[in-house]
Amino acid sequence: MTKQVHLAAHFPGVNNTTVWSDPAAGSHIEFSSFVHLAQTAERGLFDFFFLAEGLRLREQNGQIYDLDVVGRPDTFTVLSAIAAVTTHLGLTGTINSTFNEPYEVARQFASLDHLSDGRSAWNVVTSWDEFTGENFRRGGYLPQDQRYARAKQFLDVATKLWDSWNADDVLADVASGHYLARPDVGSFVHRDSQFDIRGQFNVPRPPQGRPVIFQAGDSDDGREFAAAKADAIFSRHAKYAEGREFYADVKRRLPAYGRRREDLLVLPAATFVLGDTDADAAEIAREVRLQQVSGQTAIKFLEQLWNRDLSDHDPDGPLPQVDPVPGENTVAKGRASVRIHRDPRDVAREWRELASSRKLTTRELIVEVTGRQSFIGSPATVAGAINDFVQADVADGFILVPHITPGGLDRFVEDVVPLLQELGVYRTEYPGQTLRENLGLARV
Repeated sequence: MTKQVHLAAHFPGVNNTTVWSDPAAGSHIEFSSFVHLAQTAERGLFDFFFLAEGLRLREQNGQIYDLDVVGRPDTFTVLSAIAAVTTHLGLTGTINSTFNEPYEVARQFASLDHLSDGRSAWNVVTSWDEFTGENFRRGGYLPQDQRYARAKQFLDVATKLWDSWNADDVLADVASGHYLARPDVGSFVHRDSQFDIRGQFNVPRPPQGRPVIFQAGDSDDGREFAAAKADAIFSRHAKYAEGREFYADVKRRLPAYGRRREDLLVLPAATFVLGDTDADAAEIAREVRLQQVSGQTAIKFLEQLWNRDLSDHDPDGPLPQVDPVPGENTVAKGRASVRIHRDPRDVAREWRELASSRKLTTRELIVEVTGRQSFIGSPATVAGAINDFVQADVADGFILVPHITPGGLDRFVEDVVPLLQELGVYRTEYPGQTLRENLGLARV
């Protein structure tokens, strides 16, 4: 059976994917940029608009990591505003379960779902570092098993709050003078190892019943959490071989929770570069990567693995002869990516072997090892590649991250989307009003 391709748009600005220095780039914080990207995505019939979030600006060697585009406006404020200038586009926000409270987050998502007529989604994440925790009264951090235990319980509480209202609890019956169907609407009690709350939830049941739930963790705990609770996974595994392996792994976990394969969508992030020809696109892509990974940026990435100051290292020379310094105390504060590495000395050994075999400089090596899945080519080549990946169960679709803000999605919508439609694997209109309907997920 031919699968339908799902597409979404990621607003860049909190990583080195975006090329803020390009003459075509605009603001990463002005509302007009959010509107442009969101309305372009909706014109392309994308499923949703995705916002990442960070609760503190990251640092390296004690200084703000200025290679990221600085400034992270509040997620709910931005998504609520976008709801007013779009009609069908889903609105997905990344909200942390470690440093927030269930009542507050459930109330915000229920409100967003009402404001948008059922288009809200929550990307549930945890926070691993004490550095981020310094911004909060509770401070500190939780070990991984406790983080996921809290995340599961957090989502359980939020679900209980959304479910505390029935769909028909608001009568508004003028003849009888009754507004509510029962006097105890919204009442809840919850007690577990993380939360001990009771009261009354004050937002009626959201149009979707509950927001669509995303999960982005990659550990075994994270995959189990997704299999048990999530509607979709925001995955970092977008390359063909590793993507197929990840896809098969999370899908095989679903029956243990009484769920079907189609109950969980796998949607990795991917970049793209379009050209008039494949050769043209390849040349543009090479220039883009050199913009994304300047000599300065290469040294920053190198320091994250080596865990030492390498500001005097030549990015156009070989890798450092000294070994990385292992340990939890990292020079890069607030960057979850530093925890992806295994023993940094083993990774450094692999990098040296790769650099030696291909005669790569430090900068060239960093360009190679930090690149994510990117679809590069003419519109026809890119449309074909995306479809091939989806039909081969690498993913159910992709969350596209343009390298230019806010106009980086324009040509994709104009040139690639029609080709996917011609292949019969992409919608020609939105099938429903709610995000849950448009993702093909079952009603709650």
